Amino acid sequence: MTTYAAIISGPARVIDPNATAQTFPVIGAEDEDSVFHYLDTASSRAEITAVTRKLELKKLSIVGVGGTGSYVLDLTAKTPVKEIHLFDGDRFLQHNAFRSPGAPSADELRALPYKVDYFEKIYSKMRRGIVPHAHHLDASNVAQLMEMEFVFLCMDKGEAKKLIVGKLEEWGTPFIDVGMGVELTDDALGGILRVTTSTVQSREHVKEKHRIPFSDGDGNDEYSRNIQIADLNAFNAALAVIKWKKLFGFYRDLDREHFTTYTIDGNQLLNEDHA
Repeated sequence: MTTYAAIISGPARVIDPNATAQTFPVIGAEDEDSVFHYLDTASSRAEITAVTRKLELKKLSIVGVGGTGSYVLDLTAKTPVKEIHLFDGDRFLQHNAFRSPGAPSADELRALPYKVDYFEKIYSKMRRGIVPHAHHLDASNVAQLMEMEFVFLCMDKGEAKKLIVGKLEEWGTPFIDVGMGVELTDDALGGILRVTTSTVQSREHVKEKHRIPFSDGDGNDEYSRNIQIADLNAFNAALAVIKWKKLFGFYRDLDREHFTTYTIDGNQLLNEDHA
């Protein structure tokens, strides 16, 4: 088709060098069961449609859609997961605008939307299946995660996280927990990003090596004082989503690491707890 289009458009380009048959029109989703409102031409163009189908989970959850969680949503929303459930009881405030994807208007911020509703409105323009839950998870409602095939934990509260981790292990649900520690030293920020993976085949490292902190912070860490940096949040989310894609066969995973840290000073990436 490319050759045919070049032949018939040749005379037009003689008159106008900018003439082209490639108008890149928006192509609606042909499959009625597709989660997308329009065709995923990125996968088809790269000829990886079959590989992308490996990510067709029925239900995935993101607990906490603050700095890192919102970037996890941004990346997973572009995959064929049927339903992405968002859990967060906080509202989207002015400081959130500087550590999340996109660019909200002042009027949107004045409306004080719940984070889950704000992001549902944005990503529902592209796809179906974004399910907001405008509340935090605790013992009274943690069972909402029972049907999830995978869970991203992007939350700060240690006690609530400890409860959720225990339940996910009990249900045999794989999950990834993310976190970071950022400190201000000599008028510059430094710190470490962390991605902890827990699957049915490999969970021992979480408890034996204390790979997931359950404290609520002592107030000395810059991150615990609600100071976050968008690029660190985005990178932490990217590391987590890449690992998630490895678990489901989208990316090659020879080392099968279940614990990764990134140190800002020196750009050191360390992988441990190989399954």
